[in-house]
Amino acid sequence: MDNWDEIRTAFQVARLGTVSGAAEVLGVHHATVIRHIDALETRLGVKLFQRHARGYTATEAGQDLLRVAQATDDQFSQLAGRIKGRGNDVSGELVVTTIGGIAEFMVPVLAKFQKDYPDVILRYLTSARLFRLEYGEAHVAIRAGSPPSQPDNVVQPFLHLQFAIYGSKEYIERHGMPSFPDGMAGHRFVGHDDPASRAPFARWMRDNIPANQIVFRSGDDVATRQAVLDGVGLGFMRTFECASHDLVQVHPPLPDWDSVLWLVTHMDLHRTNKVQTFLRYLKEHTTHLRDPKLPEMTAPEQKAPDQKAPGQKTPTQKAPGA
Repeated sequence: MDNWDEIRTAFQVARLGTVSGAAEVLGVHHATVIRHIDALETRLGVKLFQRHARGYTATEAGQDLLRVAQATDDQFSQLAGRIKGRGNDVSGELVVTTIGGIAEFMVPVLAKFQKDYPDVILRYLTSARLFRLEYGEAHVAIRAGSPPSQPDNVVQPFLHLQFAIYGSKEYIERHGMPSFPDGMAGHRFVGHDDPASRAPFARWMRDNIPANQIVFRSGDDVATRQAVLDGVGLGFMRTFECASHDLVQVHPPLPDWDSVLWLVTHMDLHRTNKVQTFLRYLKEHTTHLRDPKLPEMTAPEQKAPDQKAPGQKTPTQKAPGA
């Protein structure tokens, strides 16, 4: 609505009856009030007020405008109240986007969170693509690898995960215990069906295991994990996953296989009560997954919100491929 400022000015003049009163309420100069009234009357082609010594009295057309403006002003006030309340309330939709393969520890935390905050509707999205936080596609993103560096995002360290090679006891009984690097001939492996994967353990398998020994491949982390549990072959699993399963570690973790997870939020939503409550809850309920022997992660140095590094896109610009 291009002339909302003029309508709002006319509403205050009709309500208060004077230009000076409207100017004080609106925080503008009295000349601005007169200019808005004149412009609106010219635009509508009618007189909205009768001018007299005591001030302004609304005409019939002005009374019509007053009723519409009053209803609109009330609706805006109600909307502002709802938005403010929603900002302080832990309710409504909460969108969490993550990498695949961490549902085993994430879903129990999410289930507990919903029990404690039953008014929250959770969306747990796993996808290879990066959800655009600056466009409101997600409230919280869990990302792996190097610290995310998109401008206007708040990045916090989350978890440092270790990977090792495991086999089921049933597999070891049938095929024997392998030795690395020279005793892998004849052993069967479970791997990811992505020849371009940059995951460190995927690169290691490409470099060290002949393709014909990788007898089960899948792009689904749940499927590869289950294949290892069912004795199809040897494969990479996170060390914390294996305590509750009947597995044998056949190769210990290597630093090169580690995976670092980051919590990422957009600065516009980061300080909302809902997001802050969820982040605190998530950290508190995953402390058992943190190994004190591992090096402490540090978040990347971030620029102030009003600064922009050379070559970075502003929030209103869409980065290629984002």
